[in-house]
Amino acid sequence: MVPQRIVGLVIIAVGIVLLVMGLREMDSLVSQFSKFFTGSPTDRAVWLTIGGSVLILAGASAAVMTPSSPKA
Repeated sequence: MVPQRIVGLVIIAVGIVLLVMGLREMDSLVSQFSKFFTGSPTDRAVWLTIGGSVLILAGASAAVMTPSSPKA
């Protein structure tokens, strides 16, 4: 029970770091040039943002879910 919550919280923390990195990457000069010429940010910025969001959701579900106990 408790280790699963700890793992979930760690996954959430990593997801938040990736999300912040992705958002900062979207505001970078390289990403601004990419937006100007192609209309979309760089692939790295998009993948960091998506990965961070997915990890936050996965960590939240892992922290909230309780494992079912075996029935005797």
